[in-house]
Amino acid sequence: MKQLACLLLLSISFTLVKAQQLFVPNGSIIFEKKVNLQRLMENSAISERMKKYKTSLWELSFDNSKSRFHPVKKQDDEQEFSLFGLNESSENELYTNYHQDKRVIKKRILGEDYLLTDTIPKLEWKIMHEMRNIAGYNCRKAIGVMNDSVYVVAFYTDDILLKGGPEGFSGLPGMILGLAIPRYFSTWFATKVTPYAEQSLAITPPGKGKKIETEKDLNKLIEIYSRHDELLKQKPELVKKRFYGFTL
Repeated sequence: MKQLACLLLLSISFTLVKAQQLFVPNGSIIFEKKVNLQRLMENSAISERMKKYKTSLWELSFDNSKSRFHPVKKQDDEQEFSLFGLNESSENELYTNYHQDKRVIKKRILGEDYLLTDTIPKLEWKIMHEMRNIAGYNCRKAIGVMNDSVYVVAFYTDDILLKGGPEGFSGLPGMILGLAIPRYFSTWFATKVTPYAEQSLAITPPGKGKKIETEKDLNKLIEIYSRHDELLKQKPELVKKRFYGFTL
């Protein structure tokens, strides 16, 4: 009986050690973001002259409560692609503090950098049975809806403890390593995951940019932006959605 108890204790200890080795509390993830520009702009006169895909690499650094999502390499040499005056720019980034339910978005708007503070947006997810291996991790499929009608397809792993993901998507039982928004003709897939044994990164909010912290600041920015886009002059809520949307 004593021998059996010792074997059981050793088995439990081995399982705990193995679990600690498997679950990732800190690290960084490289994502490849791909946008089909021809499909996105297919009703535009310039769509046929555009290259088909815009590809960029982004890094998500994380610990057990915070993350920072930012571009690490600009793969295209041509002028930065801009839609509605909002650049998908190498200057944009997103800081998220999950314990405080807070995020700070650094976004280039009409050529200037702004810091937008917001709470973390919530999505209702439906977890599916389909599995997929991404960057060496077994991931489960989930489907969500944002802005009432835009479907999002995600693949997450619970081997990474932070319940986050690219572009600020979150709310699943683990880290999102694959993401697709068919209506936006955009995908994000992890190509490399680097776990850290201990927290070694200083994950802090972006510091350079004009801070938008009050309703007055926001209304002023909306007014400036509306001068640029006549169609949105009477629709401040649509402008706000573009500023605080999921995608950078």
